[in-house]
Amino acid sequence: MKRNLKIYEEKWWRKNRYFIAGIDEAGRGPVAGPVVSAAVIFSDTVNIDGIDDSKKLSPEKREELYQKIMEDALAVGIAYTDNVVIDKINILQATYLSMKRALVRLKIVPDVILVDGYPIPNISIEQESIIKGDSKSFSIAAASIVAKVHRDRIMEFYGMEYPDYDFQTNKGYATPKHIEIILKQGPCEIHRKTFTPVKEIIEKIFGERS
Repeated sequence: MKRNLKIYEEKWWRKNRYFIAGIDEAGRGPVAGPVVSAAVIFSDTVNIDGIDDSKKLSPEKREELYQKIMEDALAVGIAYTDNVVIDKINILQATYLSMKRALVRLKIVPDVILVDGYPIPNISIEQESIIKGDSKSFSIAAASIVAKVHRDRIMEFYGMEYPDYDFQTNKGYATPKHIEIILKQGPCEIHRKTFTPVKEIIEKIFGERS
């Protein structure tokens, strides 16, 4: 039986709250690179087959759906917070910051925000938080795809800038090979210095030099 991913949107549409923005992030877990957030608003007539939590989709399917979302959405906002700010204010606050920036970049002010996980603090727009919303809401799932594709493209660019770190493959996640590279090379400019195991590697390097 096909899931209805528009249950949350339909609830608000029935209340005449037309502009519903789904918002999600990509990149909270990696030890390198930015956290990226996307906000997406659709009209109630849009249907895109295959929309789902980005983690359940292949890279090729995400790219295909990304193009459809960008073509069919009423508005899309994309923003990121880089590793320097993440290290200064922590990943949770950096995620909220990227989400707020993504909302500002929408060309339409939302009536309601559907957010994956927990509410975004200190915003005036009404919001509904949905645990595992990227697998329950059409708009949030679309936002998860946009954020993931955009972040992967950023990491592929960094892969060319820092070729020793294999960012095209690991996307900044702490794979065994990535950790091995950091141990040999030390962290680069885009590594999150406060994240375990990067922090431990830095402490080990400086400990050996002292």
